[in-house]
Amino acid sequence: MKLSISLLLCAASLTACAKSDTPSNAADAEKPAARTADAKDGDSKTASAPAIDLKDPNAALSGDPKDIAAVKALRNMAPQLTPDRVGPAPIPGWRQVLVNGNMLYVSEDGRYLLQGSIFDLNAKKDISQAGLSDYRREQLASIRKEDKIIFAPAGKPKHTVMVFTDIECGFCRKLHEDIAEYNRLGIAIEYLAFPRAGTASPDFKHMESVWCSVDRNQALTDAKAGRTVPDKTCTNPVMMQYTLGQKIGLQGTPMIVAANGVALPGYMPPKDLLTALDRLEEESKAGGGEASGGR
Repeated sequence: MKLSISLLLCAASLTACAKSDTPSNAADAEKPAARTADAKDGDSKTASAPAIDLKDPNAALSGDPKDIAAVKALRNMAPQLTPDRVGPAPIPGWRQVLVNGNMLYVSEDGRYLLQGSIFDLNAKKDISQAGLSDYRREQLASIRKEDKIIFAPAGKPKHTVMVFTDIECGFCRKLHEDIAEYNRLGIAIEYLAFPRAGTASPDFKHMESVWCSVDRNQALTDAKAGRTVPDKTCTNPVMMQYTLGQKIGLQGTPMIVAANGVALPGYMPPKDLLTALDRLEEESKAGGGEASGGR
């Protein structure tokens, strides 16, 4: 579900204001549709992200003048706006601005603002997702292997996907029931945490217990089967992964992200997922590395 432009800019501005009053943690800053359950992010916190141009609304603007003009135009509506990425849009005369996982398009003269898909009628494909997919891929690449819970086939997998999951989500549980079949087909599943009920929920605490377990794979399997996982505490990546999911446009769980950053539509049966990943790989080869589709 996409937020309306006015609500999105308002939320982005309020989030920025809240962040400006909170001391930053330098250590934390360095750490890096089909059937889905709706994500709940009303009590969300904004994740730390790598430094980018125009990130600090109070800093002097620098960089490409067209990017600066786009951000200044948006800040006329939302003074504390903190974009995650700014750059050229896939159509001439426009800039694309990524805000809280949503892509906005601003005309280079700063007059017009659009939100939605851009469809190339000649190429017969949606060209608006490449920027968000690239951002997802770059952000997810920063997650350490030891911070994931990985179920992989023996030997080299044919495909690897990252899956934002929740232990209470019905389709997340269905996906995990099929884990052996995904692996048999050569698909490695790398789980990331996204407790949909929010940071103050029992669900969040339970997922921390899973990630703090000695055998995290078994603990996740038990939790998804409705079995009790002993309460545990430790330094864990659940909060980081939860906030990162919101930043890269997560709208529900499970969110399956292919290696090129394309998000696939919720739960997909093993054979359907293999077909989709094969198609993305072929499109990437044909397009010199750029795959279409997904979201």
